[in-house]
Amino acid sequence: MEIAEVRFARREPELVVLENFHAIKHALRFGAHLLGAWTADPDELTALTAALAPDIEIPAEVVDLATLKAASPRGQVLAVARRPRQPDPDAVLAGPGHVVLLENPAHLGNLGAVVRVAAAAGAAGVMTTGHNDPWHADALRGSAGLHFALPVHRIPAPPATAGRELIALDPEGDPLDPTALPTNAVLAFGTERHGLSEALLARADRRIALPMAPGVSSMNLATAVAATLYALKFAG
Repeated sequence: MEIAEVRFARREPELVVLENFHAIKHALRFGAHLLGAWTADPDELTALTAALAPDIEIPAEVVDLATLKAASPRGQVLAVARRPRQPDPDAVLAGPGHVVLLENPAHLGNLGAVVRVAAAAGAAGVMTTGHNDPWHADALRGSAGLHFALPVHRIPAPPATAGRELIALDPEGDPLDPTALPTNAVLAFGTERHGLSEALLARADRRIALPMAPGVSSMNLATAVAATLYALKFAG
């Protein structure tokens, strides 16, 4: 692939654009197949790889800075990879572990940060509803490429949970007690401004709330997901 084709790759659902070193690093660690990689600073790329990821090699073609910036204004290295084949949503729900469900996430960077913490905490997968593509380059940047580490899917509606409890994170819910929750729930999170929809709340088997200090009304989406997953991971 030539760097001029990156703009077409952004519109191709079978391809993903990786716009920084960390996204490429994690993608390669978890089996990504790169169709092309480019840098305007090969010495810096070599130094970063030696310092932070000596286990991988990024076969980057050297281009001038103007050409790189025309393809991507972000970072000093750019790559295009094939989107990995992952278990479909039904298979994810049929397996073990917690599944994170994001209802209509509004910010791609926050969506990516959720994928990053879900991968770190060993979640079974991340599913999203709404119009934002969770495999958008901005989400991949936010996840540091960890989309390749676990299943990530956009689904048309909250799923039938296949025997799992659907647990809604809601400020009006019962205080979180990790020891009282199952080990394979679907954990649903809404937007920071509006929370979960009334329709999803009505479907939930239970509602739980993260404890917060008086006067604090909300927290960042990725922070809420991290707090919940790690509380459950280390429960009792």
